[in-house]
Amino acid sequence: MSGADDSGDPLARFLVHLAGERGLSPRTVDGYRRDLEAFRVFLGEADPDWGRVSRQQVRGFVGDLHRRGLTARSIHRALSALRTFYRYLIRERVVTANPAEQATAPRMERGLPRVLAPEQAAALLQRFPEGFEGARDRALLELLYSSGLRVAEAAALDLGGVDRAAGETRVVGKGGKTRVVPVGRKAREALEAYLPWRAERAAAGEAALFITRRGRRMAVRTMQERVRRLSGGAASPHTLRHSCASHLLESSGDLRAVQELLGHASLSTTQVYTHLDIQQLSAAYDRAHPRARRGTSDAESED
Repeated sequence: MSGADDSGDPLARFLVHLAGERGLSPRTVDGYRRDLEAFRVFLGEADPDWGRVSRQQVRGFVGDLHRRGLTARSIHRALSALRTFYRYLIRERVVTANPAEQATAPRMERGLPRVLAPEQAAALLQRFPEGFEGARDRALLELLYSSGLRVAEAAALDLGGVDRAAGETRVVGKGGKTRVVPVGRKAREALEAYLPWRAERAAAGEAALFITRRGRRMAVRTMQERVRRLSGGAASPHTLRHSCASHLLESSGDLRAVQELLGHASLSTTQVYTHLDIQQLSAAYDRAHPRARRGTSDAESED
């Protein structure tokens, strides 16, 4: 492939668009690049005429991926990358149609995420040594479990990012969407215990809330490794997020609160996080959402 500065290559321009205009991470952009390069290899052309690609070729590509043993999830991702690429080409008036729009991939089974039982979560949150790392790790795990944060959201938090008096934090999630989530009492207490240690270790000018022994911002991978090590491999930051959502919904039945906590717009996405089937979710929705309560007038529901 030619470099990202090759203005004559629509694919190179698309990758620049993803990183620049859409602000996607280098890892995500690289995933798009790999999937689209795989399609270019399938076409057998170094410089394809993207406007002449047919629906049959796209279906052939999907079939080829399936025959090569790729998972349904990987095939869905590749097809999604192809659709997004063609939408960009249409916008840029390079092509007039999207041959991937009607293509289908193998059905993808949605597995249930691992969730800790409440007693398992409580046990995990007691396993910390004395000192800086123990105080930091306790604060990190308590916050992940308390607020259902994605690990990238926790890594991006700055020192003033948690309002301990109000018991809340503002985070920027996927797609640059900002949401405010509550921070539980245990997490606030753990942060209070950690902050004096952080003050001693932080490098000059370091804004991050969670830092390494060298005083710099903790990376996402470092956080993932710490959680796995502390749990003996039984949990990840994502496990704590799943567990937060599941335990909240089990105890409250408030589906809307869980959706807002996690930053989900879709009922089906929240379903995967909560281990409940759609009938249970619908019943919870009926109880929780003012617009879903039968027999309630519009005037009564608008307070």
